[in-house]
Amino acid sequence: MPPCSPTSDRDKILCGLDDIERQIDAGEFVWRMDREDVHMNIEAALTDMIGEPAKKLHTARSRNDQVVTDLRLWCRDTIDKILVRIRKLQVSLVKVGIKNEGLIIPGYTHLQRAQPILLQHHLLAYVEQLERDITRLSNCKERMNFCPLGACALAGTGLPIDRFMTSEALGFTAPMRNSIDAVSDRDFVLELLSANSIIAMHLSRLGKNGFCGHQKSLDS
Repeated sequence: MPPCSPTSDRDKILCGLDDIERQIDAGEFVWRMDREDVHMNIEAALTDMIGEPAKKLHTARSRNDQVVTDLRLWCRDTIDKILVRIRKLQVSLVKVGIKNEGLIIPGYTHLQRAQPILLQHHLLAYVEQLERDITRLSNCKERMNFCPLGACALAGTGLPIDRFMTSEALGFTAPMRNSIDAVSDRDFVLELLSANSIIAMHLSRLGKNGFCGHQKSLDS
């Protein structure tokens, strides 16, 4: 047990979960395949640790709403990480342009050299494309940032829970309005995949066409 003296069931649950988190962070937690998923592993481990009070952890919850809540949280955090990296790439492109101010390079169209352009002009095209990618990801995050917890299996619960409190504690905008929609739909994942596919296209253009023909000029 963790170094605390819990008296109420609530305190016992929180104390036990803190210890399980410590074990996971330290790589000491034993994940069992017969317990199906992360939620059953943690709930069973908590039951082994504190006994009967652990069963209250499942109150007004189902793996249906827990899994989709986890997925929304993961997608939301992933978007934040991607946004940071895109911003850094934009800054790097601008810095390269400033460092090579006045450098003229050939602009291509139909796979042929067409018009002379400034390197800065060329690089800022990618900055603009990445800015639209940022907008797409930000909009995707805004739409997905609603909390499914409390939808339970699909029809909600008769217990007097506060879904708005839970939603706020997890950093969501608000609870989802329809419990069936909350547990059944994964459109936010498809939207994130779509946005990332467009980002990949832009990065592919940058990697394949952005500097291949101009590396010698930049190196010099």
